[in-house]
This record gives sequence, C-alpha cells and structure tokens, in this order.
Amino acid sequence: MSARNDVAPSTLGVELLDHGVQVEYLDGRTTLYRGVPEAVTGTLTTAPGRETHVLVTDPTETEGVMMYVNDLKTHEDILEASGVGRVVLDEDEEEELFPGVRVRRTKSMRTEIEADPEVARGRVFVFEEDDWAETSYEFVNDAESD
Repeated sequence: MSARNDVAPSTLGVELLDHGVQVEYLDGRTTLYRGVPEAVTGTLTTAPGRETHVLVTDPTETEGVMMYVNDLKTHEDILEASGVGRVVLDEDEEEELFPGVRVRRTKSMRTEIEADPEVARGRVFVFEEDDWAETSYEFVNDAESD
C-alpha cells in the first residue's frame, strides 16, 4: 500500500455543531474539527507544510465527501477504510477535487483552494492543521461575507 497515490472518497456522515464540524468515518470513528469556521471568498492559501483537508457537504448538510490534499503520511488502506480521499499534487499542479472546488500546489509548499459553494451544491470547508494549531474555514459567496 502506498502513501503517495490518489484515493477516491466515499460519502461520510457530517454534523454541523455550534463548536465545530464533526465527521463520521466509514469505520465508525469520528473527529471534530473545533471552532466556528472563518468565512472566506476567492482563494484560500494555506501555510507551508500544513495538512489540508477539504470537506464538501451535500445540500442536506448531513453527508459529505472529504479529501486530504498532499497527505503523505496516511496509507491508502487506512484512507479506504475511513472513506477519506486523497489527492497528491506536484509543484504548480492543479486539480478539480469536486465540481466548484479546485486545489493548486505552489512552489512554496502551500496549497491554494478556490471554491464556489453554489456550484459545489453544498457547504465547502477547509481544515488546516499541524502539531500546534488547527484552523477552519468555510467558503461563502461574496454576498454572504458582508
């Protein structure tokens, strides 16, 4: 099994809470991305070397699909058992994760994400984390950010 290949995601359970976003994996485990996501529009650029997880919910906001971007630690069999997908991008490579959601890897080891929630037909969250911190974002339309 590899930690460097793309893996297709499965549908996961999602619960939007006052204090964060909870995801239930296929294997029954749950994780809570803590905090109210910061609203963003346009392009979100992550800090270099941070783990990037992208979650797109369905219109009911009870299910969604999650992709890890450039995760080189988690083996394919673990991702498949959990239902999380993965995309590995080379420098300056870009890919559409889902309709309305694009990711790009920059030369500075950063990830750029652009999303249009209307095209995605659900809510689009990005979770950025490392050993010291976790930050949550939600893409909103320009009119919603005012």
